[in-house]
Amino acid sequence: MKKRLFMFLLLPGLTMLMLGCSPDADPVISETETPTPDPDLDPVPGNKLRITIGSVSFTGTLANNATATAFKALLPMTVSMREMNGNEKYYYLPDNLPTAASNPGTIQVGDLMLYGSDCVVLFYETFQTSYSYTRLGRLDNPSELAASLGSGSVNVTFELI
Repeated sequence: MKKRLFMFLLLPGLTMLMLGCSPDADPVISETETPTPDPDLDPVPGNKLRITIGSVSFTGTLANNATATAFKALLPMTVSMREMNGNEKYYYLPDNLPTAASNPGTIQVGDLMLYGSDCVVLFYETFQTSYSYTRLGRLDNPSELAASLGSGSVNVTFELI
């Protein structure tokens, strides 16, 4: 009888001891993961851009770098951009801009880049690249960009907004 009473009291005690020492089942994560933004495209007052092609306008965000700052000093400007490779329009500036070129891996539709130190490039297709560019900015909504640019040379106006 004493053995049964001892076992009867020991069993709940061991159970409580075991449960008290077990780790929490599922830790609660209080932080939500957010994608890392491109620091070159963080919104900065005075870094909004309007690009006008014919009667169609697009807004964009200029990069936060020395190249974009030098480019802003040239605005407003209207240039004749030439076609290249069925995916971009380009224009050679009369003067060089500072550069910090890198290979983006993938060019996105709406990317505004500098090739070398004096060639402004507006991309209207997404594709892989092995070339290096310095980011000038990116259009906010480039969905109709290819249709607006057409297949040949086109006049494009760049201005701050």
